Amino acid sequence: MPGSGKPRAVGFNHVALEVGDIEEALAFYGRLFEFELRGKSDTMAFIDLGDQFIALQKGRAQSPDDGRHFGLVVDDKEAARQALQAAGVALLDGPFLDFMDPWGNRVEIVGYDNIQFTKAPNVLRGMGLGHLAKNASARKELADKGMAPD
Repeated sequence: MPGSGKPRAVGFNHVALEVGDIEEALAFYGRLFEFELRGKSDTMAFIDLGDQFIALQKGRAQSPDDGRHFGLVVDDKEAARQALQAAGVALLDGPFLDFMDPWGNRVEIVGYDNIQFTKAPNVLRGMGLGHLAKNASARKELADKGMAPD
């Protein structure tokens, strides 16, 4: 609440995924998505998402995720579905485009056009994605919050 003296949560800088092996994880995700690395070591890799990133960290020991997941935003959800199928990655049952990576991380694929999350125009341009737009449903959700795109 404004004025409560507490900081306000405003977004995510990154998501960290624990994997068994960095090179194997980069190969797996590279079969599914086009991406650039921000940096890499023997125990960490950083997949660039413009003004955000995914950190891959060596050393997953816990059991596979069940309901815990993160939503990875893509420019083309159907292309992601095709890439998952082409790579032989099983989709999880349910209404969403979810899959498990080989280390038990659950990922939900969401299309940029259909959600409220919005990259700043300068970030989209810098990523070569200046053509992306929101659909009517997402624009209405944003407008209802006073956040309609210019």
